[in-house]
Amino acid sequence: MKMITAIIKPFKLDDVREALSDVGIQGLTVGEVKGYGRQKGHAELYRGAEYVVDFLPKIKIEIGVPEERVESVIEAIIRTANTGKIGDGKIFVTNVEQVIRIRTGETGEDAL
Repeated sequence: MKMITAIIKPFKLDDVREALSDVGIQGLTVGEVKGYGRQKGHAELYRGAEYVVDFLPKIKIEIGVPEERVESVIEAIIRTANTGKIGDGKIFVTNVEQVIRIRTGETGEDAL
């Protein structure tokens, strides 16, 4: 099992959610986060004064998937979250040792 964590631009969330649904993903966790990458934020103008926005708003999506679904999920995220501009985000894939569904006690892939 793998945990796929994607950091994307906020306005891409609905597109990504639909694409994930199309590849059979039934559940995911979404959170609003702030951060920066190589661009280290950007400068904005407000009432004639320039100020630096260090942390940019992003959306963090977490999806637990079986090994055989990893590539299709990654492709769906890349296809829909890509704008071709700086700050499109990142995808992290990590191993999951154990999953337990609290309500039923199911474990492993049955708990996904």
